[in-house]
Amino acid sequence: MLKKLGWCVLLVFLFNQAVFAQLPDFTEMVKVNGVAVVNISTTQKAKPEPAADPQKQPPLPEGLPPEMEELFKRFYNAPEGGEYGGGDTQSLGSGFVISKDGYVLTNHHVVKDADEIIVKFSDKRELVAKLIGTDARTDIALLKVDASDLPAVTIGEPSQLQVGEWVLAIGSPFGFEQSVTAGIVSAKGRSLPGGNYVPFIQTDVAINPGNSGGPLFNMDGKVVGINSQIYSRTGGFMGLSFAIPMDVVMSVVDQIKKTGKAAHGWLGVQIQDVTRELAESFGMKKSQGALVSKVMPGSPAEKAALQIGDIITEFNGQPIETSGDLPPMVGMTPINDKATLKILRQGEEQTITFNIGLLPDQADKLAEAKPEKSKPSNKLGISVNDLNAEEREALEVSKGGVLVQNVGKGAAKNAGILAGDVILRMGNHVVRDVADFENSLKDLPVGKSIAVLVQRRGSPAFLALKIDK
Repeated sequence: MLKKLGWCVLLVFLFNQAVFAQLPDFTEMVKVNGVAVVNISTTQKAKPEPAADPQKQPPLPEGLPPEMEELFKRFYNAPEGGEYGGGDTQSLGSGFVISKDGYVLTNHHVVKDADEIIVKFSDKRELVAKLIGTDARTDIALLKVDASDLPAVTIGEPSQLQVGEWVLAIGSPFGFEQSVTAGIVSAKGRSLPGGNYVPFIQTDVAINPGNSGGPLFNMDGKVVGINSQIYSRTGGFMGLSFAIPMDVVMSVVDQIKKTGKAAHGWLGVQIQDVTRELAESFGMKKSQGALVSKVMPGSPAEKAALQIGDIITEFNGQPIETSGDLPPMVGMTPINDKATLKILRQGEEQTITFNIGLLPDQADKLAEAKPEKSKPSNKLGISVNDLNAEEREALEVSKGGVLVQNVGKGAAKNAGILAGDVILRMGNHVVRDVADFENSLKDLPVGKSIAVLVQRRGSPAFLALKIDK
């Protein structure tokens, strides 16, 4: 019995040793690369408020000694954030050295609006950094410190990363410098809201506030990404971290070094995913591609005769599975280069060639209509009106369309149509006014999805509408 027990203990020990032997050892990687990882601290100086108006000061108490009277006057005249205010604001982040002559990378949001940027090295040296340039669209900032012969990281190839591969992060979460965490690559090519020009690397590496701007290493000790964002409902780590791939980063860095800023390619369309219902309405066997819901005036897309309702399935020979695949491909293509789109238009495949444009700086304009309530009518369960001039300006609709006034029970509500939406198209039928809209209802099929184009708060989108039998 004791002999059998001894054999069992030995087998368990050998099994554990075999398991541990397969786990990666990060110690050497940290020793070699940790010295190139830095802590970034910034200061934004408080902007003094104008002195308070003496006429608006409360009356001082009578009989005050002269020194107390002076103190009260100074208090009432002290600017917010100044002598008696909150003072300067500070932030912390991470970064890493990419060249021996002092170039340092971090996130744009780490150094945004900073008046002073301090780079702290692992040997406790602190140097003031100069901001060479930033790019808000990709969340990248390039800094320069006055130093030489600095330890620098080696840049890797994120395209070679495999899902399931081990990766490691070094940074300063919550200000705890040189913190090391590890995990695996969860996915590649993720698109996130507000990050249309970055195909993010998703990992389960523990990332927290302060890690932003720090490096993500592969098992060869090469940097494959900059840790940039987390998905969290609490503000802390929840297993979803996102890094900017280094091929995107270095392309932006090269541009910043040459011109001080980054330029991004532009097609000039608004797009959305093709859902299963929309795929059915367009006669597609599979829900894939980027559905064009708007073509910008004067854009490369308009010059190439791209149309609303076109479904982009390839860009320069690369397949477009979801709408999030397209913006990074276009954005990282050099300006004025020729590019090719493969599209599906009314069931037929076509190829379109266009020149990549320069992405303009345009602020999004969102406006909400305040429609008057009226009783829903027609088979969709909605009521609509023609748009007046003020509504067109507020909703950014230059011509055509009808304004949804109210939505009751029915196919329109099931499709997601809301009061305040502007219906621009029903299937292949362009809606110009209420009469046009009523005519389009006559030809609606029963039991089959059709694509309805609506404009909501300045942004167009296709919805799949089906009238039940």
